[in-house]
Amino acid sequence: MKFEELNIEEALLEGLRAMNFKETTPVQEQTIPVVLEGRDIISCAQTGTGKTAAYLLPILNMLCKGEQPQEAINALVMVPTRELAQQIDQQLEGFAYFLPVSSVAVYGGGDGVIFEQQRRAMLSGVDIVIATPGRLLALLAMGEIDLSDVKFFILDEADRMLEMGFVDDIMQIVSFLPKDRQTLLFSATMPQRIKDLAKKILNNPAEVQLSVSKPADKIKQSAYICYERQKIPIILELFKEKTPEKVIVFSSSKQKVKDLYAAFLRKGLKVGQMHSDLEQAERETVIRNFKNGHVNILIATDIVSRGIDIEDIELIINLDIPRDEEDYIHRIGRTARANNDGQAITFVSENEQSKFRKIEVFIEKDIEKTPVPEHLGEAPAYKPSAHKRFPANRRSSRRKSGKPQGSNSGGNKNNRNKNNKNRRKGGGNKE
Repeated sequence: MKFEELNIEEALLEGLRAMNFKETTPVQEQTIPVVLEGRDIISCAQTGTGKTAAYLLPILNMLCKGEQPQEAINALVMVPTRELAQQIDQQLEGFAYFLPVSSVAVYGGGDGVIFEQQRRAMLSGVDIVIATPGRLLALLAMGEIDLSDVKFFILDEADRMLEMGFVDDIMQIVSFLPKDRQTLLFSATMPQRIKDLAKKILNNPAEVQLSVSKPADKIKQSAYICYERQKIPIILELFKEKTPEKVIVFSSSKQKVKDLYAAFLRKGLKVGQMHSDLEQAERETVIRNFKNGHVNILIATDIVSRGIDIEDIELIINLDIPRDEEDYIHRIGRTARANNDGQAITFVSENEQSKFRKIEVFIEKDIEKTPVPEHLGEAPAYKPSAHKRFPANRRSSRRKSGKPQGSNSGGNKNNRNKNNKNRRKGGGNKE
């Protein structure tokens, strides 16, 4: 469907033409008409499907008619991360170029100057606020923001916000909103807790259900079955002849990101790192350098696996196996965008094999296994059933050890009590 076929204002169409937006994506085609009707929506749509435009365009269309209160916040978009807030704000500026609509991104992690800029923008009555929960709650607690005129409330990446523990924050923010509003909830997955949240904050919503997408056909997927110590040498081997123009290396561990970043710097590679220990200004610089080509390898935690739209990424490398199967799709979905080709390589150590097999089952595909270069040593065989992290027969093997269950000697019991006391005194996890 072409955007001209939708019931949207000419000024908004002008902005779309300037951005070379011609045809709707499936989520836009299904969502925009329903939002224009004024209905609440719960939508299952992944990153890269065009969902940001699916909710921004109809809201901008209604705001540009000038029927909403002046000098008031008319729309609130809640997102899990500052990077996503910034990206949505940038997209919004493009869509609203020919419209008398203002916006501000509100997020934590900046200095006092940024905080003051955000506060003043909202006090002046900006039309659309894109915010992370923590910073918005801080402003609400200070009495610096009025949400009583909000007509449109959008929760983007709701599943991610719940994973990050924001459910209570969301409900607290909802308590500041008028009941007479239009609420749009977007989530890449639809577990029961999302459905429960939707029941609390949505009113008779329409459902837009796009099937959970598998990796794009244009992504060539492969894997190295290797030992943990072989991962970095294999990556350096891959980059020995030629480094692709844009590569993202994902790891679930901040420490691994830092270690790999240091190893790449020693090799003279143009590399940047992204993780939660960086200040906001540092993150923005890294992303900007990666986009403009000053850095061509970005090593990152899953902070950039969702919602960050960077074009022309040729290669995704998974240094380790992501937390769950859908995170794998989010990670490798950073490549092969806009109908381009892409490549995804995953490194699988012995204790990650069962998790990797779950990914293969989930995407209904056996991922090609690339042999480890011979000069890097022998690699383990791929036997996922033999490398489960917590063997099912752990208890039975304990019984065979000759120590009856529950009949430890008094000395062992005393030692166990001492250990428990020490753990309580130690204050928990040292990681």
